[in-house]
Amino acid sequence: MGIKTNRSGQVLIKEVNATEVPYGCLAIWFLGQESVIVKGDGVTIYIDPYVSDYLEKTAGAVRTYPAPIAPEDITNADACLITHEHEDHLDQGTVPVLGAQNPDAFIMAPAACRDKLLSLGIDRTRVTDADTNNWLSPLASGKLRIQAIPAAHEALEQDEQGNHRYVGYIIKLNGVTLYHAGDTIVYPGLAELLRGHKPDVAMLPINGRDYFRTSRGIIGNMDYREAAELAHEIGTETVIPLHYDIFAGNAENPGYFVDYSYKFFPEQKCHVMARGERFVYVSAHAFMQE
Repeated sequence: MGIKTNRSGQVLIKEVNATEVPYGCLAIWFLGQESVIVKGDGVTIYIDPYVSDYLEKTAGAVRTYPAPIAPEDITNADACLITHEHEDHLDQGTVPVLGAQNPDAFIMAPAACRDKLLSLGIDRTRVTDADTNNWLSPLASGKLRIQAIPAAHEALEQDEQGNHRYVGYIIKLNGVTLYHAGDTIVYPGLAELLRGHKPDVAMLPINGRDYFRTSRGIIGNMDYREAAELAHEIGTETVIPLHYDIFAGNAENPGYFVDYSYKFFPEQKCHVMARGERFVYVSAHAFMQE
């Protein structure tokens, strides 16, 4: 199954460009797996954009459905955040195209990804190492603040300089705090760390892990129960499940996540995003005069 390069992707990008996001809101588009577009205050961010057929051509990894957009459609990126080097997150078919078509966009990724990004033709001056200790404001406008959060996929790994191999991101934009977990299990201290950031929205993987997938070399994440429990523990207002839909051998039913959340945390807001959907998160700040 190849990637569609027809008008549908262009229509989605036009929708992103035309969407004006009021203060206290974020617009989010779901591209599958952990790939999302986030927009607020005129800033458009791509997180783990995996929309090419590179994996299918090189490893026979067939997607369960075509990507909502193609790499060539990405012409509006102000930022690209990569959580780790795995091909469904740092997509060798997407990132070079995004870099070429968006010459002013900055790219942030763990230090372990730097050599791969450079080999894909990304200029070293455009690559920023993910920093798990400090906030970064990578845009001259100061509208966007980012701090990387250590991720354990399935273990916390650091190089000799203390750089984490896997990360998630806390994003502060347009009066909203969003946490994109990347690939991670729940490890000791994660809930406490996130609770201190008070994320309004948490985007968490739910595909889980087990002996049989591990034996096939598939590295796992938290499952839907753990994701629901983590969302409750950190006090996020809205939780969005991710990483359950692209590969048949590493999938999960997001309905299980919704059912578990409703049963044990009935006041927890959650939203399962349709393919290519635009979801607009509206915080209480949207109704307050600044």
